[in-house]
Amino acid sequence: MRKARIAVLVSGGGTNLEALLKAQESGGIPHGEIVLVLSSAPGAYALERAKNHQVPGFAVPRKGAGQDEFEAALLQKLAEHEIDMIVLAGFLSILSPEFIRRWPNRILNVHPSLIPAFCGKGYYGLKVHEAALERGVKVTGATVHLVNEIPDGGRILLQQAVEVLPGDTPEILQRRVMERAEWVLLPRAAEMIARQIAGP
Repeated sequence: MRKARIAVLVSGGGTNLEALLKAQESGGIPHGEIVLVLSSAPGAYALERAKNHQVPGFAVPRKGAGQDEFEAALLQKLAEHEIDMIVLAGFLSILSPEFIRRWPNRILNVHPSLIPAFCGKGYYGLKVHEAALERGVKVTGATVHLVNEIPDGGRILLQQAVEVLPGDTPEILQRRVMERAEWVLLPRAAEMIARQIAGP
């Protein structure tokens, strides 16, 4: 069976990458194979995680590079590894509409809220959970969606609600959302798209 070749793009510690790699190793992504990890930050621990799982990992530094130069370097690595689909897993760099058009319905992103709540400019990482607590919501969660060239656009694939508990800090809430939603949904969505690419 042909497997879709997956690249995971990261910028930080790589906890979502770890969840994807473990899901793959336990048979949770049977139609896909993570064959490449690219980090926009050279010192990201995610690259160490990739190494620990024998997956090639490379830094493609965003800092100091223009958008065209940065994306050209990404595209070169993606082409070298014959990538079929991309998963953005804590990837903090903005990709241009031109880049995204090269991968129609083949770029997945995870966002730590129930879109359309707490999304858009300025809402990323811990800031999302800070906003949820400031607003006083009782339920938050995570969303996995396909990326398209329209800002905040793209088809929602999966969502999972997570309860907000009394005494939550942004850090505690972030961890609960990752464990109960992001780490569950992301491998499932990756398999959904990989199955479409790989075919019967």
